[in-house]
Amino acid sequence: MTVMEARLAEIEIKLSYTEDLLEELNLTVYRQQQQIELMQQELRALNQQADDGQPRNLRDELPPHY
Repeated sequence: MTVMEARLAEIEIKLSYTEDLLEELNLTVYRQQQQIELMQQELRALNQQADDGQPRNLRDELPPHY
């Protein structure tokens, strides 16, 4: 194997690892976006529950040990 062939093989190996890493990172970003969207939906639902139009009484929110 010549020096040029060895260098080319090394570059191809590095390219393969880079492609695998990029695919893994893309999948991670996709999963994180799904989690963000789910948390946004849950936050909207909680905000709708809190905005029921009635004034809040802070005594109702005291922990049970008080």
